[in-house]
Amino acid sequence: MLQLYMRGRSTLVLLLLLAWSVSATALAGPSAALAPENFPETFESGTKGGYAAGPAELASGTWTLDDALLGSTDADKKEGTKSVRIRNAGRLTMDFFLPEGAGTVTVRHAVYGNDAGSGWELWSMTDACDCEKWTKVGATVISSSTSLQTAAFRVNTAAPVRFEIRKVSGGSARLNIDDFSVGDYDSTVPTYPDNDHLALGNPSMAVADVNTPNNYLMRKPQYALSYSRDRGTPNWVSWHLDASDRGSAPRQDDFREDPTLPEGWYRVNEDSYRGSGFDRGHNTPSADRTSTVENNSATFLMTNMIPQAPQNNQQTWNNFEQYTRSLIASGYEVYLIMGNYGVGGTGSGGGTTSTIDGGRVTVPNRVWKVAVILPVGDNDVSRISAETRIIAIDTPNSNSINANWGAYRVSVDEIEAATGLDLLSALPESVQATVEASVDNGPTN
Repeated sequence: MLQLYMRGRSTLVLLLLLAWSVSATALAGPSAALAPENFPETFESGTKGGYAAGPAELASGTWTLDDALLGSTDADKKEGTKSVRIRNAGRLTMDFFLPEGAGTVTVRHAVYGNDAGSGWELWSMTDACDCEKWTKVGATVISSSTSLQTAAFRVNTAAPVRFEIRKVSGGSARLNIDDFSVGDYDSTVPTYPDNDHLALGNPSMAVADVNTPNNYLMRKPQYALSYSRDRGTPNWVSWHLDASDRGSAPRQDDFREDPTLPEGWYRVNEDSYRGSGFDRGHNTPSADRTSTVENNSATFLMTNMIPQAPQNNQQTWNNFEQYTRSLIASGYEVYLIMGNYGVGGTGSGGGTTSTIDGGRVTVPNRVWKVAVILPVGDNDVSRISAETRIIAIDTPNSNSINANWGAYRVSVDEIEAATGLDLLSALPESVQATVEASVDNGPTN
């Protein structure tokens, strides 16, 4: 009798523990997902044979495939027996968070069969806030090879994170995705001190690696930038401005190629814009660096230039630059990020121009800037709050532009949506969610 009683009690305890385990798993939700060491996801274990949106149970967890399937035909490029095949503007979405964050993500990709090339992007979402905000990681990838290639993206976040692959080129050309790998978060990656040009974040997670030619990080004493070899322009330029940057050094006007670009890359030079109808438009302005001749001269490197419509550059942009410099004399310091996107601007010659310099320099369609204005002080990132004045403008690259820069004010969120960048990423997520949604309505002169 005693043995039967003890056996019954053991069974009851076992059932209770099993019920508790199932309940705890259900309550844990996405954050109970597997850690990066369980990757790569090879897409071998799941089954999904149609393009209609739906889930696939894979080794790493549940993924949603929208206008995508798990392909196993001879035309599907794959390492094993299966890979993801995406068509139109399809998506591959991780339905769970990696609780320990992520370091570098690598993805293998190729065209399906002999289809034309496709453009695709990696996007991420952290659960550090309730904003459910997707952020583009790195640059758009163009798949044109019929054999698997590897694309690498530097994420490096300690926050729980999930990912999505978006086919952005649309059209009937199909794309294969295989071997989705996630590295561990690297706590040794530096955070930047006050007044550093990247103190508020690296908007595209650019790295100084020749294998990322369209998101190539260049750090100079005067500014930092992400350079695009194929566009022949920076994607963005970031710099800090305070009273120490201003002095009596004259404007150098020594436009020239940047000798620090990797060997073999085309170097845009002082004559590349000549006769194009576009100005050699500074990102970091000459007048923001007048403390020394050397600092002023650095702003004339062509890696700091974009083809800018003369009226955009000389009136609207110049007015905004003068306004931000006027704040320095009133006891403020300013963090600035300028960038561009799209293709095709209207210069002094009229009509839309897509490229200049024999097709080696892309003329952007839009030009934007974000200015974060703080009273002079220390611990800048921690001092930025919902009350901090942040001005964001997004202007057409057109010669018929309004001279009043205030007419082009937008939210930071709008610029991020247009560019896929993650601006002000060093700020806490809760602060980002507030300040990036606001549109400035302060004075313009």
